[in-house]
Amino acid sequence: MKPIRLMSGFFTVGFWTLASRLLGFVREMMLAAYIGPGPVMDAFVAAFRLPNLFRRFFAEGAFNAAFVPMFSKRLEADEDAVLFAQKALNLLTAAVLTLVGLAMVFMPGLIWLTASGFAGDARFDLAVGYGKIVFPYILFMSLAALFSGVLNATGRFAAAAAAPVLLNIFACSAMLAGSIFGGAVIDWLIWVIPAAGVAQLALVWIATERADIRLRPGLPRLDPEMRQLVRVAFPAALAMGVTQINLVVGQLVASRTESAVSWLFTADRLYQLPLGVVGIAVGVVLLPDLSRRLRAGDMDGSRDAYSRAGEFSLILTLPSAVALMVIPLPLVSVLFQRGAFGPEDTAATAIAVAIYGLGLPAFMLQKVYQPLFFAREDTKSPFRYAVVAMVVNAGLAFGLYPIVGWIAPAIAASAAGWAMVALLATGARRMGDVARFDARFHRRAGRILAASLIMGAALYAVLVPFGWVLALPGWRYLGLLSLILLAAIVYFGVGHLIGAFRLSEFRRALRRS
Repeated sequence: MKPIRLMSGFFTVGFWTLASRLLGFVREMMLAAYIGPGPVMDAFVAAFRLPNLFRRFFAEGAFNAAFVPMFSKRLEADEDAVLFAQKALNLLTAAVLTLVGLAMVFMPGLIWLTASGFAGDARFDLAVGYGKIVFPYILFMSLAALFSGVLNATGRFAAAAAAPVLLNIFACSAMLAGSIFGGAVIDWLIWVIPAAGVAQLALVWIATERADIRLRPGLPRLDPEMRQLVRVAFPAALAMGVTQINLVVGQLVASRTESAVSWLFTADRLYQLPLGVVGIAVGVVLLPDLSRRLRAGDMDGSRDAYSRAGEFSLILTLPSAVALMVIPLPLVSVLFQRGAFGPEDTAATAIAVAIYGLGLPAFMLQKVYQPLFFAREDTKSPFRYAVVAMVVNAGLAFGLYPIVGWIAPAIAASAAGWAMVALLATGARRMGDVARFDARFHRRAGRILAASLIMGAALYAVLVPFGWVLALPGWRYLGLLSLILLAAIVYFGVGHLIGAFRLSEFRRALRRS
């Protein structure tokens, strides 16, 4: 891909991911308002985290980290890539069906392992019941991820990026229907999740058919190609799922304090907005592009693609991190404080948001570094680094809990994120110049940071005298919108003036996307 084409891919995926995340935000706002922090929301979060955790292993995490480079290289070399995808689909279907069957039987054990603090109170039985309903979602999402990987490898990003929007549309519609027609809103929500998974799978399956790639489930065969796929995918499971595993460890610690699981979940949703938009866009576009370039021996093109991905990541991540640290209380208050979500919940969640903001650049840089390894089918190195990061996370989460209480998991997650980045950066050095950011990246990175800090100072300067507006009913929405607009004007204006980026580059990429 040429730089503008690569950036247009980032923007295409970024647009649909932004739409999904914004709708996801609406979903969490409705969840907070209709249900609110407490036993029911704690139980739902613990139950819904299970399919999301395993999704990292069987879907866009480990499996795709192995599948996409292997499929892309076969596609580039015209080596019957469709047959390879068919065999991968058969193997994945059998593996996930087995997982779903085991989870249905051992659901109480899974809940205990991930939220042992629930044992002995009403949250445990609620979480077990919810888990049995929502866990089959992993089957549909895993298959959808494979079809999405096929589409992304062929340069068709839109349908795969749009599929996650359906979950949020279904969830928001279900909660709204529950509030209108009666019944427990949580029941409407949990039963609609598997249905949303079916819709997501249907969308990408149809898109793959329209791309003239016909895949049908069949009996699995563990031939040499599939054995190689499994060998590559197994260590990637931990490497790609480290963030989710760290969240589960955090949940295990937080489950000792009522409502803490809900507070951390809400804070996680807030910082996941920029992380999801940028991180998914970079991961989806960069991995197949790097795989094709390395197969073709295009080292200069590989370095350029890697550097532009890093640049794109910093442009959107650094100002987001600064904003999360400077104005967490207004963000949480305006977005979530209503209905069952009270001022105490706002104060607690805002603390977690600020701490996650410190880790946001690290979580983002992981998305840039990991494709360097996965494109070379090296999943063992990230696996080793992930083990170290998990030890750091678990040690800090459990060790700090007696000192700082429920906020310990947020501190641990951010620290573990930076540990993972340090290890990935050190490991990438052996790859040579192709894994080093180019001169343009280094020239612009400092300027992007400077523009972000100036934006943060402007936000703080306005918040001190006018922060009271954010407490006024009705006006607080306009106040937060004004803060966001101010941040955008200052950041992009200063960034353009000092050469952190050129606005014309965004316009060209948007037109192409």
